[in-house]
Amino acid sequence: MTTKTDLKQYGNVINGKKAPAETNKWMDSIDPATGKAWAKIPLSTKNDVDAACNAASKAFTEWSNLSARQRGDYLRKIGDVLSNYVEELLELETKNNGWVLDEYRYTGIVLKQIWHDAAGAAPIVGSQGKTTQMGMGNFGYTLRVPYGVVLGIIPWNAGLFTFTMKAAYALAAGNTVIIKPSEHAAVASLRYGEILAEYLPPGVVNVISGLGNEIGDELVSHKKVNKVSLTGSKGTAKAITNASSSDPKSLVFELGGKSPNIVFADANLENAANGVINGIFTRNAGQICAAGSRILIQRSIYDEMLSLIKTKMTNPGSIKYGDTLDSNNTMGPIANKAQYEKVCAYLETGVKEGAEIVFGGRFGGAELLPNQPEFEEGYWVEPTLFKAKSNDLRICQEEIFGPVAVAIPFDDEEEAVQIANDTKYGLAAGVWTNDLQCAHRMVEKVQAGNVWVNTYALVGPDLPFGGFKDSGYGTDSVLEYTREKASVIHYG
Repeated sequence: MTTKTDLKQYGNVINGKKAPAETNKWMDSIDPATGKAWAKIPLSTKNDVDAACNAASKAFTEWSNLSARQRGDYLRKIGDVLSNYVEELLELETKNNGWVLDEYRYTGIVLKQIWHDAAGAAPIVGSQGKTTQMGMGNFGYTLRVPYGVVLGIIPWNAGLFTFTMKAAYALAAGNTVIIKPSEHAAVASLRYGEILAEYLPPGVVNVISGLGNEIGDELVSHKKVNKVSLTGSKGTAKAITNASSSDPKSLVFELGGKSPNIVFADANLENAANGVINGIFTRNAGQICAAGSRILIQRSIYDEMLSLIKTKMTNPGSIKYGDTLDSNNTMGPIANKAQYEKVCAYLETGVKEGAEIVFGGRFGGAELLPNQPEFEEGYWVEPTLFKAKSNDLRICQEEIFGPVAVAIPFDDEEEAVQIANDTKYGLAAGVWTNDLQCAHRMVEKVQAGNVWVNTYALVGPDLPFGGFKDSGYGTDSVLEYTREKASVIHYG
């Protein structure tokens, strides 16, 4: 039997070396499938923050002085060797946040593509400047230069992906990096940092674990941190903004969403139903920032579409819960206890508000996995669909971040746009229609940083990913990690 003292310890990665927190204090990492501790991670303090920032700052001079092609060679090598580690990393991430392993395998391909894309983009950064003849014997030009030390703060729901997006593009631009993973899901990121340290010069990538309210402000306000990129919540964004006010720096925020998935009567309903389901119910139990949690359906097909979605979701075997390392299972638990309690509270709120449950609504390991006692204390929530008459309910306006969606009817294109934009968020949207003109109008009118037509949540390094309104600003891209410098040369 494994006891807490037997749990494997995963250290910080600072200046190319694995290390415990200076105080040698640790936190438990909890497996959301069982609710039990399975590993230990460092409980870092200010001294560990100073060590990480100093290491990254020192490494910046050497790293930024490399040619773009030399940096690209490092990044390409990482992409090439990543296949040797991806199975290990994915299993750690699954234990971190409850993603079913089969659902997460795509990350092995995507991570490699991002590193290779960053490697190819590194030489392009230098060609992004412009020149101008200013007259009177003056010649002007601009160039792109790195910021210095970039702090990447990543969430618990997609740690490996967001780690890679921030680190690969920041490194390509000539910066060095510090990654602060969520205390709820740090193990995979700490191990990822160890692997990267084998292929990069010391201090180029550092990973530090700890409580956000203890080391977050210290990292953000540190004099040697020049840029902060957050994927997380609006509350964390506010805290970062406040912490950086004494030492202003460039900020990138990719925050939450309440994204509409809009189905028109002329759409292929079979494809639309699959897209709606995949957009909220089968990807990490709805715990993705771009989840299509508001399903807008044209009134003439409203009942038909709801019936089709319900049939697909309630057929025997359509959703399989259980061991997240078993690829035969299709949905995992909520990633941590606090989030589980929040999702359960919203299920109760929806009923109190008068919304009708189309399917789902149950929660708890003992409830959903009655014959598997090892999961009784896990954070399990059944996929749940409400239907509501208007967009005014809390479950329609507030981000739940779980496998919970609400279906809302609309009459025409104008009303669909009005409902879609009636939210403080603006991260993503889906549009299902066979009318090309309607599709183009919706892309233009819906206030979201990403609009997908007849597909959903298709992301990759080819396009930026960012939001409008309370969903943030900026993107994880190579140019975002550079700043423009201007020069004037007088030759007359």
